[in-house]
Amino acid sequence: MTVVPPPESAADSVPLPQREPATEADLAAVAAQLGRPPRGTQAVAHRCPCGLPDAVETTPRLADGTPFPTLYYLTCPRATAACSRLESAGVMKEMAERLTTDPELAARYRAAHEDYLARREAIGEVPEIAGISAGGMPGRVKCLHVHLGHALGAGPGVNPFGDETLELVEPWWTAGPCVDVPATE
Repeated sequence: MTVVPPPESAADSVPLPQREPATEADLAAVAAQLGRPPRGTQAVAHRCPCGLPDAVETTPRLADGTPFPTLYYLTCPRATAACSRLESAGVMKEMAERLTTDPELAARYRAAHEDYLARREAIGEVPEIAGISAGGMPGRVKCLHVHLGHALGAGPGVNPFGDETLELVEPWWTAGPCVDVPATE
């Protein structure tokens, strides 16, 4: 019997994004992942290899009228915890330092910011958040959760820090689904 070791990083086997409308079952899964009803979810931006959403696409304005700049929202608690561990280990500080010394990286990061804005504005324009993306883009690195969500939702090669985060996190799905999904009708 051959034993296949798990991938060393999530990037080794994470599927490409397949944006699709969020179903009632998806919304139930996201509610279980977040521990609360999701807000503004309009699509599944990425599915975990286990089949559940791990990043969703949100509307730029919530139902109550609140502007919501976070287009890609990381929902899987295991992926979120993996990002938090990286943040605690100082990965964001190292990324931010590189951003100030590497003009090519800064240009790629600015392009990620522009991509984020264009994708969100394609859904709806919200003047209160015009020009504001997420995760500190384009001048700083503020939230690896946002960058991983962007990398999952947009695919590889779009957000350099999202791609790096995906390379650094452990595969979050190897223990199976992160939540038990309640049955929906």
